[in-house]
Amino acid sequence: MAGAPATLSTPASQIGGFLSKKPYTPPSWATHLSPMPSHTFSLGHFPTPIHKWNLPNLPEGTEVWINPDDLSGMQLSGNKVRKLEFLMADAVAQGADCVITVGGIQSNHCRATAVAARYLNLDCYLILRTSKLLVDKDPGLVGNLLVERLVGAHIDLVSKEEYGKIGSVALADLLKKRLLEEGRKPYVIPVGGSNSLGTWGYIEAIREIEQQIQQSADAQFDDIVVACGSGGTIAGLALGSRLSSLKAKVHALSVCDDPEYFYDYAQGLIDGLQSGLDSRDIVSIENAKGLGYAMNTAEELKFVKDIAATTGIVLDPVYSGKAAYGLLKDMAGNPAKWKGRKILFVHTGGLLGLYDKVDQLSSSAGSWRRMDLGDSIPHKDGTGKMF
Repeated sequence: MAGAPATLSTPASQIGGFLSKKPYTPPSWATHLSPMPSHTFSLGHFPTPIHKWNLPNLPEGTEVWINPDDLSGMQLSGNKVRKLEFLMADAVAQGADCVITVGGIQSNHCRATAVAARYLNLDCYLILRTSKLLVDKDPGLVGNLLVERLVGAHIDLVSKEEYGKIGSVALADLLKKRLLEEGRKPYVIPVGGSNSLGTWGYIEAIREIEQQIQQSADAQFDDIVVACGSGGTIAGLALGSRLSSLKAKVHALSVCDDPEYFYDYAQGLIDGLQSGLDSRDIVSIENAKGLGYAMNTAEELKFVKDIAATTGIVLDPVYSGKAAYGLLKDMAGNPAKWKGRKILFVHTGGLLGLYDKVDQLSSSAGSWRRMDLGDSIPHKDGTGKMF
């Protein structure tokens, strides 16, 4: 129909488009950023939808909408795939035959990297951080580890103490050196895929959100809320929101480290793109780590269960669960701050992390019972006759 808005489409929706390499053209408002990627691989199913999220007990006039990036695919779901579309294209362009990355024992990023590497016929080496008591034991097949090991990722375990002393960069460099000595061509992807190149993944996400808003007359957001675990997602969202027509205020809830660390880290990422902006001007970061990274209180897990039972949205316990918990807690304590605002919550995925919390969740999970069959079903006697 004449005058109808163009529909959103991606290479992944076309036959043969998924896993294809394609030239990258940035949004018009981001053409001054540098360096600019030349290509991406189509690894996710985009755009992910935006819909109303009927959360209970919101301040007067407040609306919360959700952008579930966990719907970008099953094996590659969540925010990591957006960064990997750019990072894996760079790895292939550099002639890599394997990739190295680092993360926690239930790292969503490491799982997504392992799957993406196998899709593209690259070997994957994962350095996973675990407790001192478990570092010499088989890590098992729970959650993300199951997928990583099914797709053949090579796993090296280090203790949290070793990780803290040596650091992720030095650990990756050590493994890279060993692989180079074996004649391999490794490409190192940082923790969470969070470098300046990976930041383009969420600059691109802002373009998707902007396009969906343009096609919906009643959608305009005052705020964007998201979990922060490595810094790349918040850097891309904040940069994109400021440069595009969105101009929404970005709120990040950090699930590890502290806000000052992430202000500085995000600054390094946006400086790497020569944006000329100050991270403290474009994103507000608050602490939501609670007991610590990937550690949950009973109240936080009950919140995840209650939100699933009330709204059908399953949050992960490490990232979006803590971010949503922090958001609603702030709304309850400071309702005037959020009154009448229209908020977009970005769900960054991580469903597989719930499997690591099974024991803690078992007491609050939904009920079950054996079905009472009564006398409604005929029974056989000893001779095989029905009675």
